[in-house]
Amino acid sequence: MTPRLPHTHEAPPAIPQETIHRLRDRLNSALRGKAEVVESVLICLLAHGHLLLEDRPGLGKTTLAKALASAVGGRFARIQCTPDLLPSDITGFNLFNQKTQEFEFHPGPVFSDVLLADEINRATPRTQSALLEAMAERQVTIDGARQGLSHEFFVIATQNPTEQHGTYPLPEAQLDRFAMKLSIGYPAREDELDMLADALSVDDCQSIPLEPVLTPLELQRLQHIVARQSVTAGVREYLVRLAEATRTHPRISLGVSPRGLLILQRAAQARALLQHRQFVIPDDVQEVARPVLGVRLACDVEQPSRLIDEILANTPVPPCTPPGTA
Repeated sequence: MTPRLPHTHEAPPAIPQETIHRLRDRLNSALRGKAEVVESVLICLLAHGHLLLEDRPGLGKTTLAKALASAVGGRFARIQCTPDLLPSDITGFNLFNQKTQEFEFHPGPVFSDVLLADEINRATPRTQSALLEAMAERQVTIDGARQGLSHEFFVIATQNPTEQHGTYPLPEAQLDRFAMKLSIGYPAREDELDMLADALSVDDCQSIPLEPVLTPLELQRLQHIVARQSVTAGVREYLVRLAEATRTHPRISLGVSPRGLLILQRAAQARALLQHRQFVIPDDVQEVARPVLGVRLACDVEQPSRLIDEILANTPVPPCTPPGTA
């Protein structure tokens, strides 16, 4: 999560709508027929968070991650998480060079811009803790020395909801570092027919365009614009009421944390940007509440979406008043 910016009364910068449009089109072409999923992925990226995809194999998670990395002009890396994966396999290690008589650092896959951690819950807690530091602080500690990661470092982690043999449940502290949890789901029949037709004429290795849509610096600028989206006092009050409702609900044992509340606000700001607005409205909060809260609520049901819907329905919604109006 990006550092909290000081409060300012300056108007947010102009929204680069054409850049957003190109980025959205690139991801929609890679993940056909999943416009809602693409929109949530963009929200997570612009909110400077990390994404957890809980879905079955073969639904386009790797394709989505590669398309995102190429679109933002970033380096892509993939980790296949297994029980024998070591922390150094993620972070990198120092190796002694016999010729120079010095240790040389060999960076691991976290030194990328977009990292796909496939089946993250198959890694041991010790290995998961190494990834937790990278996600939380965008840095890793190797032999006592800290190594900074890319400012745009973005993790897309996957886990299979049906196959639990040989897995390690993600601890609440690590789940709270993800901004959102999403499921891609199966494509519509028409989209699968188009996919089969395209596969007959397109080389799979060339199916994802390599040219970037924007540069890493432009992505930083978009994330900075998101952080400066206006949030009125009424919307902030609404956010706190939602958080309090998760903490007092009788069927929720662990409600949203203050960190989670900040992520919820930032995701709402990102959604407002994608809607070409410079201020957040309650609809933005409601649209991002399910994927943001769903990854961090501990409750007595397997899918907390029904409880989140109940909280949204029972929490008074403030009037939609743009900033600066009575």
